[in-house]
Amino acid sequence: MNLERVHAMLNNKEKADVYYNERPVWIQEVHDNIARIGFIDNCEEKDVYIEDLYESDLYN
Repeated sequence: MNLERVHAMLNNKEKADVYYNERPVWIQEVHDNIARIGFIDNCEEKDVYIEDLYESDLYN
């Protein structure tokens, strides 16, 4: 994923299926090329590089 796409999703409150290491996440905030994510399947949070995030529909 790229920074422009992340900002588009955050600014438009767009619903998108976003994944990190095959786990569904939501993007909480972005600083430079680091995204703060929360995992949907538990309460874990993590800082990751935005290029490590992907959308499911890109691979369907």
